[in-house]
Amino acid sequence: MSKRDYYEILGVAAESSGDEIKSAYRKLAFKYHPDRNPDDPEAEAMFKEAAEAYEVLRDPDKRERYDRFGHDGINDNGFSGFSNADDIFGAFSDIFSDVFGFSGGGGRRARAGSDLRYNLVISFRDAAKGAEVDIRIPVEETCGECDGSGARKGTTPQTCPQCGGTGTVHQTQGFFRVAVTCPHCRGRGVLITDPCHECMGRGSVVVDKDLKVRIPAGVDNNSRLRLRGEGEAGLYGGPPGDLYVVIQVEPDKTFEREGQNLILSREISFVQASLGHRMQVPTLDDPVDLDIPKGTQSGEIFRLRGLGLPHLGSTHKGDLLIEIRVKTPTHLNKRQEELLLEFQELEEGKPLKKAKDFFKKAKDKVMGE
Repeated sequence: MSKRDYYEILGVAAESSGDEIKSAYRKLAFKYHPDRNPDDPEAEAMFKEAAEAYEVLRDPDKRERYDRFGHDGINDNGFSGFSNADDIFGAFSDIFSDVFGFSGGGGRRARAGSDLRYNLVISFRDAAKGAEVDIRIPVEETCGECDGSGARKGTTPQTCPQCGGTGTVHQTQGFFRVAVTCPHCRGRGVLITDPCHECMGRGSVVVDKDLKVRIPAGVDNNSRLRLRGEGEAGLYGGPPGDLYVVIQVEPDKTFEREGQNLILSREISFVQASLGHRMQVPTLDDPVDLDIPKGTQSGEIFRLRGLGLPHLGSTHKGDLLIEIRVKTPTHLNKRQEELLLEFQELEEGKPLKKAKDFFKKAKDKVMGE
């Protein structure tokens, strides 16, 4: 039986953010949790199906492969789903801790920084050849004045009296006692009564960061480049997030792109098409000669192998395809028309008009004598 679409399983759109995907999964995990649905194989199957979808869509690399190749792109990389609920609890302990209160911690536990996205427009030539581009992005970094505590230097944040420093409080929902974010300290576990003057108690500041982005040869529109650790700073010693650079390639005036192949259109006269012709065609490097054989028809395509775009991570290149268009003249002088009429008569096997005129003149001369 074919697998359902992962976005359909979670009930989200394909362009949904990571937070939206996480929120959708939390709801499904709560709805189909085995403790809420004992001895219900259908609920257990839905629970596993949602977990499998979330496992793929929460990971940017897996999600990109899934978006491009579907389930085949995931299966080819060794992911085969979860065999039981314990595997799911282990993989997503952070979610089940927050939703069901399975573990303590909370509060000032280390939190990874958010991932960032940067849209980068590059030229067609940079996409074809590869390049190194300088970018400047605003990012949140740990405040150097308070070392991320949010409190003024020399002071200490106070433990939240409502949650006791855990960052969570417990509420009863149906049969379950679940942990939710403490509304008093907003999950931080502490209260800052004397905030840092630099970050105003946030523990982080926004700074402009200069980065060099290496563009590999062969990238296409919507290719994503991952810069590990260049996202927002983590909280309480947590790791920074990643930066995802999304590529947009400007169109080229000469070439069109189809996968890793380049397409070029060139026009020749009907005489050149009939008699054959040698012409120069541009490539990504130096121009090359192309021999057009006699009798070439409009729309014929000639392939120059290995003169296209490189495949990502490979030395193999696509091809250059030259489409020939035969141009029909729209204005002819008298001599050109005569020549074409003679050509037409030859094609149709008719005697040439010149020959007819010659015999007529000869006959008139004889009769006149």
